[in-house]
Amino acid sequence: MDINKPMQNISEKERENPRDRANTSKADTWQSYTAATAVLLSCLLLAGCGGMSRTPPPENVENICSIFNEKEGWYQDVLDSSEKWGAPPHVMMSIVRYESRFVDNARPPRRTFLGVIPLTRPTTAYGYCQAVNGTWEDYLEETGNLSAERINFRDAIDFVGWYTDVSFQKLGIDKADGYNQYLAYHEGHVGFSQQSYLKKAWLMRVAKKVQYTSDLYAAQLETCRDELEMKRAQAKATAKLAY
Repeated sequence: MDINKPMQNISEKERENPRDRANTSKADTWQSYTAATAVLLSCLLLAGCGGMSRTPPPENVENICSIFNEKEGWYQDVLDSSEKWGAPPHVMMSIVRYESRFVDNARPPRRTFLGVIPLTRPTTAYGYCQAVNGTWEDYLEETGNLSAERINFRDAIDFVGWYTDVSFQKLGIDKADGYNQYLAYHEGHVGFSQQSYLKKAWLMRVAKKVQYTSDLYAAQLETCRDELEMKRAQAKATAKLAY
């Protein structure tokens, strides 16, 4: 980022008194240095927050009908993942809502030094699904979807469906059980088996919110499914005509 420094004008008084001009120059230099430092710190803090999102998240993340009507293609993406992995759309969408709030390039906030200078992040979680590097690599290897990206909603929701299926296969967690699916999603399969979540009251509260939102999404989806299916059929017909 370039920092533009404004031109400094010399007044008639400064021109007549070199000492005053020298003192003023020192003051101007210090002010410029202070301003530049503030700008640099602001840039670092913005970087620590993960930067600007490529695409804005849905305006109303509390209503699944609103989300699908606003984000073209997401309904089809969720249905494809649900058909492949057997995870209910409302459960997958609720997990994403509480992991990233549908921000495509979401990351955990950085630790800070003295409350100002950004340091490293606590985990490598990234994207809509907040998958950490190791688990994401497992997904790529096991599914063969090697070009997948965590900032791509279609790939991210497929990851959530895959992880839900693995949690069912390894831990026996019902795919419609938003509460326990989220705990396993957050803690990992080993952590869930060891009941590490019992020491995290805040996490169990979030898991309850995931379950509540999952139930809410399911009820909302029933009210707009016909409309969404009609739009999906129209989109398929349009795509077919394009070819």
